Amino acid sequence: MSEPLVIVGNGMAAARLVDELAKTSLGRYAIAVIGAEPRLAYNRVLLSSVLAGEIASHDIELKPASWWRDRGVTLKYNSLVTEIDVGRRELKIAGDESVEFSRLVLATGSSPLRLNLPGVDLAGVHTFRDSRDVDLLLALAMRKRPVVVVGGGLLGLEAAYGLAKAGTPVTLLHLMDRLMERQLDPPAADLLKMMVERKGVEVLLKADTARIYGSTRVEGVELADGRKIEADAVVFAAGIRPNTVLAQQAGIAVNRGIMVDDVLQTSAPDIYALGECAEHRGVCYGLVEPAYEQARVLARHLAGRPAAYAGSVVATNLKVSGVSVFSAGDFLGTDGSEAIMLSDIRRGTYKKLVIADGRLVGAVLVGDTADALWYLELIRERKQVAAIRSDMMFGRSFALPTAA
Repeated sequence: MSEPLVIVGNGMAAARLVDELAKTSLGRYAIAVIGAEPRLAYNRVLLSSVLAGEIASHDIELKPASWWRDRGVTLKYNSLVTEIDVGRRELKIAGDESVEFSRLVLATGSSPLRLNLPGVDLAGVHTFRDSRDVDLLLALAMRKRPVVVVGGGLLGLEAAYGLAKAGTPVTLLHLMDRLMERQLDPPAADLLKMMVERKGVEVLLKADTARIYGSTRVEGVELADGRKIEADAVVFAAGIRPNTVLAQQAGIAVNRGIMVDDVLQTSAPDIYALGECAEHRGVCYGLVEPAYEQARVLARHLAGRPAAYAGSVVATNLKVSGVSVFSAGDFLGTDGSEAIMLSDIRRGTYKKLVIADGRLVGAVLVGDTADALWYLELIRERKQVAAIRSDMMFGRSFALPTAA
């Protein structure tokens, strides 16, 4: 008889775990996936493309309903899990329904941060995180009235780009001195800023938001230096917080995220966590690729095979506001490392490779990211690059012509 395995969360991490389990443990588990969102799992990375009108909402679904059905998965979406009873191995769902489990996986993701500012409760304050937010922002974009986006990381840039492409006047506020400071070095961030501004987004750096003003709804934003920016709406995209409340209330160990070991098990036996809600060796990744790596490890472990997750080399390989961006590893460099750079502002391209001890340890690319995966492979496999050092800046086909 199949063991009941329940996954809480119906996002990208959950979908990948089911895919991996179908390869390793088909028939061993009776899998149920419970998600709070009212739709099938979708590619969250493409939400800005939906907002920008480049693709339709249904086009970002990861798998059709038939795929889940063919693998014997019970799907319960638009269902909110309210409690985990660790001792009885039972979940409670809003509406008094209960679901038993033998093994449980928490893939509850993250929630958007809302800055604690005066005026944050006014009508017209939104977040940008899931498909429901996109529906609200699409309705907002139709009005073509000024909008302020708070946050110059990936989410903020994507929200600003989507709104601007839909014809909305957008001002992007970022507290730091450069965009995407966790993923880009200063020259790369400067180039990205220039290219984003070309797309119709006004970018203000070192912009400390003091309050949102208005009588009953948003009328504008005031900065700490006294500047005021008129707006009909404010969109917060200033970061995420792992969803840990469910685990914490169940007595499962939580720090910033739900704490897991090298097989992704929490402090409770047979209860696991992966993706944005999980904290492994003190790190919450908040990115798709580490979640996929965790899914592969967890699927092997649940299949009874040797498996261990040692952490991920953090990499970003995305199209940000219509601009291709990649970064990986120690792209800022440290004492003893050297950097090779190529910049062509006119063409909108920038490359930086960081080498230490004869190995590629970090990379940043803006505009031309064709060789991103090759650079990531060199970083992850710690390959010696002395033989190709002079040519590697120009890509794999140039550095390794016989392998191309």
